[in-house]
Amino acid sequence: VSYEDLASDILDRHARAFPDAEMPHGGWYKYRRDGDYHAFEPKVWRALHKVVEDGGGQAEYQEYSDLVHSRPRTALRDALGFQSDREPIDVSRVEPLNEVTRRFNTGAMSLGALSREAHEDIARAMNILGGRSNTGEGGEDPRRYSPDGDMRDANSKVKQVASGRFGVTPAYLASAVELEIKIAQGSKPGEGGQLPGHKVSRYIASMRHVMEGTPLISPPPHHDIYSIEDLAQLIFDLKAVNPRARVCVKLVAAEGVGTIAAGVAKGFADIIQISGHDGGTGASPWSSIKYAGAPWELGLAETQQVLVANALRGRVRLRADGGFHTGRDVIVAAMLGAEEYGFGTSAMIAVGCKMARQCHINTCPVGVATQREDLRAKYFGKPEMVIKYLTHVAEEVRAILAELGYERIDDIIGRPELLKQLPPEGGRGDGIDLANVLMPADPTGLEPRHSIQERNDRGEALLDDRIIADVRSAIEGGPPLRRSYEIRNTDRTVGARLSGEIALRYGNTGLPEGSIELAFQGSAGQSFGAFLSSGMRLHLVGEANDYVGKGMNGGEITVRPPDDAGFLGADTEAVLVGNTVLYGATGGHLFVAGSAGERFAVRNSGARAVVEGVGDHGCEYMTDGVVVILGRTGRNFGAGMSDGIAYVLDEEGDFRTRVNQELVGLEQVTTPEGIELLEMLVRRHLEVTGSPRARHVLNEWRQYLPKFWKVVPRFALTEEGPMTVVRRHLAGLRAQTAV
Repeated sequence: VSYEDLASDILDRHARAFPDAEMPHGGWYKYRRDGDYHAFEPKVWRALHKVVEDGGGQAEYQEYSDLVHSRPRTALRDALGFQSDREPIDVSRVEPLNEVTRRFNTGAMSLGALSREAHEDIARAMNILGGRSNTGEGGEDPRRYSPDGDMRDANSKVKQVASGRFGVTPAYLASAVELEIKIAQGSKPGEGGQLPGHKVSRYIASMRHVMEGTPLISPPPHHDIYSIEDLAQLIFDLKAVNPRARVCVKLVAAEGVGTIAAGVAKGFADIIQISGHDGGTGASPWSSIKYAGAPWELGLAETQQVLVANALRGRVRLRADGGFHTGRDVIVAAMLGAEEYGFGTSAMIAVGCKMARQCHINTCPVGVATQREDLRAKYFGKPEMVIKYLTHVAEEVRAILAELGYERIDDIIGRPELLKQLPPEGGRGDGIDLANVLMPADPTGLEPRHSIQERNDRGEALLDDRIIADVRSAIEGGPPLRRSYEIRNTDRTVGARLSGEIALRYGNTGLPEGSIELAFQGSAGQSFGAFLSSGMRLHLVGEANDYVGKGMNGGEITVRPPDDAGFLGADTEAVLVGNTVLYGATGGHLFVAGSAGERFAVRNSGARAVVEGVGDHGCEYMTDGVVVILGRTGRNFGAGMSDGIAYVLDEEGDFRTRVNQELVGLEQVTTPEGIELLEMLVRRHLEVTGSPRARHVLNEWRQYLPKFWKVVPRFALTEEGPMTVVRRHLAGLRAQTAV
């Protein structure tokens, strides 16, 4: 775009601003017949509906495909044509249909953004096709993945782990074929998923471990991903809890994404997804879908070139998504480097979406992207509709391959020389030069252009492998076992693989209380006790790094200093656990006889914890659970906290100045049930850690009780909300104490 183009735009708009000028109707967001072009304008989605409805066949698909391919140049691929170096072959020589459809994925559309019916039918369709559906970042109904679930035909093979950690439990992770880390989304990079409160029904809330009606805006992914090393740690965590699953990292098409992708490959991801700006699939604000992101063609080409140049391409698979319509899109993506191909909006349309663009206000007229029961009743989709659509796409892929003279998709992956830029056709797009996109990544042909290995693993042994061998009988239902181990900070994610083994057999129910008790001495590495299952107890005498109890679902973790530590005493502020402790926990107990770092209990969704001090941003985005802090806190406490309770001991009388009171308020602890819950947790803390601090507080209980603040969500201060949380956790604590 030249300065002359920009000046022309400004002068044109200025001329239209006067009363006698004709103002166009626009249609930038909602389609208008005489307005801006939309890739899924009514003619297109109606044509796709004809394909998937009863009676639709090859003629209807060809009409749809022709309509897409004859559109005005809208995406970069519209300016590309094919130039083969071979003679055409008969389509019978091309690899079979199922070899093509197994490369297809549907977008990470969450259960919440989509209705239950649409989400399940898309999963059923992909399972039949041999492809993969994606849970999105909202978790999944256990009935769809539990060993005894009655809806396993709707199990999404790809389980997403996003910044919100909604619904991420040991059983959810253990049941996955692929685990996808969502760094950002193509249509809204830098933003998390956004689900307004009116779409968080009781069913959706139960999956996400939040209160019904809670607006859910995921925090940005900086809570446990500050750097490429932190991302590598999360990849390690997921491969620890489920060593059978491959790990995908979802990146955004943006300038420089190739450098990020190289780091991801070195961090031992198995798949890298490049998401383009097209789409949104039910969870994007209008401002994001128009003013964020870049075309996948640019991001994919750059990623392919950088990975090949750094001898990394053979270690990973590449996936692309964002506005895929037809088999031609698949072929272009393959030539630019992708082995797998994602369909998001088009899959929604295949199950009945009519592009009403009302997803965000919960008024979808065909029940695809709403939680309202009256509108869900209007849903008419079936898995067979998605199957029919993607089968036609795969047949088109085979036909194009035959025309180009190639028998397999593998033979054209990373072959941009088979593409050419089409001649200018007049208009703004004539200034585009795609030479860099079409540049071969390795003209010598010596480096692999696609993945040549099944997995991209470190190959290192875990302490958990030894532990599992030691406690195998308890996993299989034998008597309780207790074992002891020395631990070093190179022992990372201890307990996760054992938790995954338990969850694979018993789901989130886990083992009976106290079935496996593990004692550790030393300095634990990152993610100690991550994704902990019920029935396990981890006792650490020493200290631990970041992410203790990340995603824990049950069991108990205790951390205390050695008996000969020089900092023992009631007033110590020794830091025993690092940052981002209990991130996304959905249950269990944590007791730390010392302080924690920053972002303690961020997105805690059910765990109970006692700690003796925290850094900045404590209880950030917390949605459930009970946290007791027997000491100082940092600034910005309770930011984004929408449910759960925190009890904070305020000896110096200045805690109020460190609370973010946008969503929470402060109360004294005065109700009998609240006092009992607080005292029981402090007593349990003393019992399992021997904390001098806890002993001192309990010995002077009457003096200290008035100094505790109860932090509760502001919207529930005058309702039964906080007391409901108190009673629920009190009942759970009583039951555990009885056991």
